[in-house]
Amino acid sequence: MQLSKMNKAELEKFKEDVIREYEAFKARGLKLDMSRGKPSAEQLDLSMPMLDVLNSTSSPLAKDGTDCRNYGLVDGLPEAKEFFGKMLGVSPKETIVYGNSSLNLMYDTVVRAMLYGVPGGEKPWSKEEKIKFLAPSPGYDRHFGICESLGIELITVPMLDDGPDMDMVEKLVSSDSLIKGIWCVPMYSNPEGITYSDEVVKRFANLSPAAKDFRIFWDNAYCIHHLKDTPDTLLNILDECKKAGKPNMVYIFGSTSKITFAGAGVAVMGASEENINHIKKIMSMQTIGHDKMNQLRHLKFFGTYENMLEHMKKHRQIIEPKFNKVLEALDKEIAPLGIASWKNPNGGYFISVDTLDGCAKRVVSLCKDAGVVLTGAGATFPYGIDPRDRNIRIAPTYPPLEELELAMQLFCICLKLASAEKLLNQ
Repeated sequence: MQLSKMNKAELEKFKEDVIREYEAFKARGLKLDMSRGKPSAEQLDLSMPMLDVLNSTSSPLAKDGTDCRNYGLVDGLPEAKEFFGKMLGVSPKETIVYGNSSLNLMYDTVVRAMLYGVPGGEKPWSKEEKIKFLAPSPGYDRHFGICESLGIELITVPMLDDGPDMDMVEKLVSSDSLIKGIWCVPMYSNPEGITYSDEVVKRFANLSPAAKDFRIFWDNAYCIHHLKDTPDTLLNILDECKKAGKPNMVYIFGSTSKITFAGAGVAVMGASEENINHIKKIMSMQTIGHDKMNQLRHLKFFGTYENMLEHMKKHRQIIEPKFNKVLEALDKEIAPLGIASWKNPNGGYFISVDTLDGCAKRVVSLCKDAGVVLTGAGATFPYGIDPRDRNIRIAPTYPPLEELELAMQLFCICLKLASAEKLLNQ
């Protein structure tokens, strides 16, 4: 029976039963963490053989004869640019291979624009009276954190089933020259697992920004992180921007952080040749080159791009049962009660749950008190403020399957309790 159809006496009885379950779980002294989308140890083990592809007798030379132990090649090894460019759908000339972190790369890209401006702009962004970014939400908290740390104002844009509300995006971008960027996770979005439709991608490419130096920050973090036999597909944003005569409007980001080692992967950026040349010139004052030995290690480990795609199937074998465990718990325990909604994503790293309005913080707090740490309620919105207090991001990948099962049992109990409290207080 749906909770909303229960009378007060039925709700009180339901709440009492759930409290007993909750107290029993609390007495178990659990210490489980589902707060971040981290690869599990089992996933990280998949790449351990990569540490053996280079040793004291291995050649440290790239295909063009570059000694990877030495300085040089600020934009990455030529074969690394070709290899990782395929992942983002860009040519080697449109690629920069960076260090170990795409977040670092995105932060640097915003800061560069603040200090130096971007091609097509008249001045550095920091010289404007104010800078604004659009923030499709629910979204990635670390994107928002970059802007918040730099004093950039964030404007929330609702996420729809096929991507951001493009009517709102088009209206805002075309009417306000202080809006310089928008954050996007276009494939298996964080946290909802939405992939932008072809129409949405084309509308992005055909934006008419009031700011001549407007940029789309296209964080394609999960572009090969599929969980189903029929994965989502995503239109190539740079190709569409070229067709629209606006090749400079987009920066594309990705990494191997959830493919090989989260702390020792390879980050990559795709953009127009003009953007790439502008960035390389500034980067040459920042570094003489990133870790080419790590780039070489990745290239030797995978050999071909197709082998990397095969490697991702091994990740799927580990991750998919965990996603299924979360969805099974929600379908069994929550769906009949009508107290939350969620999506079944075809890939990515998260499952997003929308509770009844005003319940998310209470659910997260109850879970924490009983030993399960979740991503903070509100984290998926700018400034940590979910206006409806309903979105919770579940990260299933890190805990072992048996711990995840326990965590989901508790999560469902907490969701039931918070919902019953909410309905009784109305």
